Amino acid sequence: MREEIVEAAMAEFRAHGFNAAGVKDITDAAGAPKGSFYNHFESKEALAVVALERYGATRRLQDLADQRIEPLKRLRRHFEFLRDEIVGYGYTQGCLIGNFGNEIVDHSVAIRAGAQQGVDAWRAALAGALADAVQAGAVDPGLEPQTTALFILSAWQGAIIAARTERSSAPFDAFFTMIFGKLLAASQNDRSS
Repeated sequence: MREEIVEAAMAEFRAHGFNAAGVKDITDAAGAPKGSFYNHFESKEALAVVALERYGATRRLQDLADQRIEPLKRLRRHFEFLRDEIVGYGYTQGCLIGNFGNEIVDHSVAIRAGAQQGVDAWRAALAGALADAVQAGAVDPGLEPQTTALFILSAWQGAIIAARTERSSAPFDAFFTMIFGKLLAASQNDRSS
């Protein structure tokens, strides 16, 4: 029952946000009696922290370190997976880390810490792939992986907001064009001239 509640919470939080997703909504979606919620979680906030951890584990961050695949291809596949997931939900569910970052981190120390851990892990995974790209000579050798990872992550969160607002993949198309067609590709062109 705990697993069903966590899975339902992830979907409810992604679709409606923390404040709009009530405990009854979550337990109804899980097919669980409302009273059973408190057998597993002391509060909705405690559930949100578990949901953030679980969500982070589904982001395929380990794929960004797969040395069998060239670094820029790893990065592109990562964001294609994330894009396809959001498009598959009809733009009705965003990124749980980003949603909580916008909505609740100013009001909950525990959720803020969970969201920060998610951002830190994601940024580190992106920076690792970018460092591999620098080492492989696939991008400008002056590219700083941590700063670039933070920029790309921030751009991605903005693309999600715009895509959900427009109910369109155009913001994702712009993200791919600017990140892979300009930011990371321009350096390759500079080196070859």
